[in-house]
Amino acid sequence: MVKDGIWYGLGLVAVAGLILFATGDRILSVPPLLLAAFFLWFFRDPSRRITAEPGAIVSPADGVVTEAEWVETTQGSKLRISIFLNVFDVHVNRSPIAGTVKLVEYREGGFLNAMAPESSLTNEQTLIQIEGDGYEISLKQIAGLIARRIVCNVKAGDRVERGQRIGMIKFGSRCDVLMPAEATLKVRTGERVKGGSSLLAVLPVVEG
Repeated sequence: MVKDGIWYGLGLVAVAGLILFATGDRILSVPPLLLAAFFLWFFRDPSRRITAEPGAIVSPADGVVTEAEWVETTQGSKLRISIFLNVFDVHVNRSPIAGTVKLVEYREGGFLNAMAPESSLTNEQTLIQIEGDGYEISLKQIAGLIARRIVCNVKAGDRVERGQRIGMIKFGSRCDVLMPAEATLKVRTGERVKGGSSLLAVLPVVEG
């Protein structure tokens, strides 16, 4: 479990205790206890089986694939996969590949519905670029309509492993993964994926 859930849960249990002490009414103390249970559940962090397949790019988040398409960028053609997380999904984010973090860039922004394509450009977000096995992968943690905080636990220069926990986005949100165009797509729009264990795409293995 992410420690935030413990703090939220303990705080709400304390509120319930104060209400019971001040009023003697057990019914009034039920709502904060229910909220405490929700936060403990929401901030769950289950273990995942990580593939060792060469060139594998795994999902950075739990959710539903809303886009899986090739796009043109200033660096040429790229494959972009977008994953939408609703409030009931696990919100811990994981590294899509093993490699070295080259860039971590936070940008303030709005809070449009994360399902909207323009949210990738206008919403609060953190860009993480990871280089490994001859390729560079970009991951965006994008805040949604409800989310108001993005947590990123890595910095430039850090070494990460495939499927390693690297942060989280609180409540509804979105993750975009941008990868080289030569990647072989392994998911389709509408498919549900799990962070760390679901295979998004496979890159050709670079020899030498």
